[in-house]
Amino acid sequence: MFKRSVMAVLMLAGPAYASPPVAPVVPYVTDYWGTNVTDNYRWMEDTGSPLFKSYVKGQGDYTRQKLDSIPGRAQLLKEIAVDSNLSSYSDALILMAGKEFFTQIRPGQNTLKLYVRDEGTGAEKMLIDPDRYGKPGQAEAINFFQPSMDGKYVAYGISEGGSEADTLRVMDVATGADEGVAITRVDGDNDDFLPVWWLPDDSFAYYREQFLGPKDDPDAVFLKSRTYLHQLGHNGNGEGDKVVFGYGVDLNIPIAADQDSLIETMPGSLYAFAVNTENESDDEIDAIYVSPVADLEKGSPVWTKVVTKGDGVTGFDAEGDIIFLLTHKDAPQYKVLATSLSHPDFDHAVAVVPETDKVIQYIAAASDALYVDSFKAGFNTVTRLPLADGKVGTAQIFALPYAGAVNTLVANEAEPGAVLTLESWTKSALWYKYDAATGRLTDTGLQKPLGLDTSDLISKEVMATSYDGTEVPLSIIMRKDMKLDGKTPTWLIGYGAYGITLSPGFDPSYMPWLDRGGILAFAHVRGGGWNGEAWHQAGMKLTKLNTVFDFIACAQYLVDEKYTSPAHLAGEGGSAGGITIGGAITWRPDMFAAAVDSHGDTDSLRMEFTPNGPPNISEFGSVTTQAGFHGLYAMSAYEHVRDGVKYPAVLLVTGANDPRVAPWAVTKMTARLQAASSSGKPVLLSYEPDSGHGIGDTRAQYEGNLADEMSFFLWQFGERGFQPGK
Repeated sequence: MFKRSVMAVLMLAGPAYASPPVAPVVPYVTDYWGTNVTDNYRWMEDTGSPLFKSYVKGQGDYTRQKLDSIPGRAQLLKEIAVDSNLSSYSDALILMAGKEFFTQIRPGQNTLKLYVRDEGTGAEKMLIDPDRYGKPGQAEAINFFQPSMDGKYVAYGISEGGSEADTLRVMDVATGADEGVAITRVDGDNDDFLPVWWLPDDSFAYYREQFLGPKDDPDAVFLKSRTYLHQLGHNGNGEGDKVVFGYGVDLNIPIAADQDSLIETMPGSLYAFAVNTENESDDEIDAIYVSPVADLEKGSPVWTKVVTKGDGVTGFDAEGDIIFLLTHKDAPQYKVLATSLSHPDFDHAVAVVPETDKVIQYIAAASDALYVDSFKAGFNTVTRLPLADGKVGTAQIFALPYAGAVNTLVANEAEPGAVLTLESWTKSALWYKYDAATGRLTDTGLQKPLGLDTSDLISKEVMATSYDGTEVPLSIIMRKDMKLDGKTPTWLIGYGAYGITLSPGFDPSYMPWLDRGGILAFAHVRGGGWNGEAWHQAGMKLTKLNTVFDFIACAQYLVDEKYTSPAHLAGEGGSAGGITIGGAITWRPDMFAAAVDSHGDTDSLRMEFTPNGPPNISEFGSVTTQAGFHGLYAMSAYEHVRDGVKYPAVLLVTGANDPRVAPWAVTKMTARLQAASSSGKPVLLSYEPDSGHGIGDTRAQYEGNLADEMSFFLWQFGERGFQPGK
């Protein structure tokens, strides 16, 4: 009887989509430490139910109809498509055996392809086209790749529909032959560590999720991971491969169920590195162990601990017997320590790069030097520390072509030199190589110049004062001749989690916005990494509301300084940034005309009960403690929506295959806002059945989503040419 009555409500929308379907209210009360919290849409967490499917289908159809009815959207999409195809875009690069392996999407292509280029001759060929694996109309994506140390093979992961649930495959680089490997449950969504690493004998170690039977809890998918050793030519599906590290493998190495367990190797190194981490983003590593790589090849590694959780290590690299450790322990701006691999001793490690007023972002070891990337206020410095005879030489800063952001730094431990990207808010990325022999930095030609004149664009770095007096960095991009009259369409973007920095970068797809006289702004709120680890810790768990209030302060600055007004201001946050934008519109609904919540964590109280929840407890907290509950309740936008409030127009976006933020977190927020808002402004849900967290989306999906957002904002700003007919 319940389902029949609910379905009747959902069918009210009708084929003409006069209104979105109304979500039934089914109160579910939970007692958290003496506080009763009512969740009216808990039923949505059963995403496989006919009820949920009917609801998101009706919402998605209604939203598509509304967005397509905006007169200027079609033209915007054409312009976005032209600009996004002006040049290629390179996503990742690995140097190995004198070759460059990289993923790139080129003009006219819809997905990233995997290429290889000979560094000496420049000869290049495509290795993997993910479109060959897809069903008609279905998106496929390369989520990771890793060449063997001799460059003979390349391992890669393919997933469908944005799921990030990869099948691991191997190709012979010279012949293009498939090596018969098809290992499932190899999740490529760890942003810091690849799930597969080759050994010198052309075997490889790979991270794999646990097997779940039909009666097992599907939410346990990311728990109890292990690393296995695979020999080419044997059991291509991975069954029977030996476990060499991970949950329950070694009683002397206690590993919790929610820790990732991975192994990393390095060309020319006598050691292999085992890593435990709780979080897929830029949080600190729980532990690093080393073993002679020869023992790992035999399937019997002997692990020695190098660092532990309290050491604050977030990255590492090695050369010879030296391991370099990037750490924020007693150094909020980070420092680089060095210790011996044969006799590791973190407590007595030498500071080869001490803490300064710049935040150290990346380190990369090559055969000639350790390269260190630091930044301050969006501008980067690359330092080279020569390596010879097991000793670290005097640091040398080498000149960059212009003052900009180095967002990628790549080296090979067995080869000299390094490759980096350089870009800014108004200049697109180019890939440069530092030649250790000549000391020169030259354009690799890997990324072609954009061919777009951006000389009339400027960027400003300003400070907005938050509620507690903290100065929050704010980047503003606009045209030089912009008149500041408080009426300019302005798009404010924020994130603020895991210590991740919204680094300067230029995406030509946003040119249609700037061409129409719009402003782009990026709020570098606490919780992110703009000012180092202390900045991160000032916006997590019990301090998470600082993230929200910093974003509001940046919005207030834009209004106070006459860049815009609330009637012309839109805010956006995605993923963990859903906390940011969700909190901003619930605390200050009067500040924004419109907002986009993209794949956002808006139901923070329920996040830890999703598959990706346990790895994020270290960042956000847990309801299993009283303090944790209060912190999560405070940051949950869903719990702070109030009936009768005039909320701005909101476009909420999610994908059916999202492995990071459960789609129901977004659909519940949609239902709550639609029921509560008294402004009469639209609250729309874009539910994409062939997408996930946005990672792995095709170019067409990306362009379409961007056109949706831009046209939605311009519609709500009252811009001429973007007002749907009655």
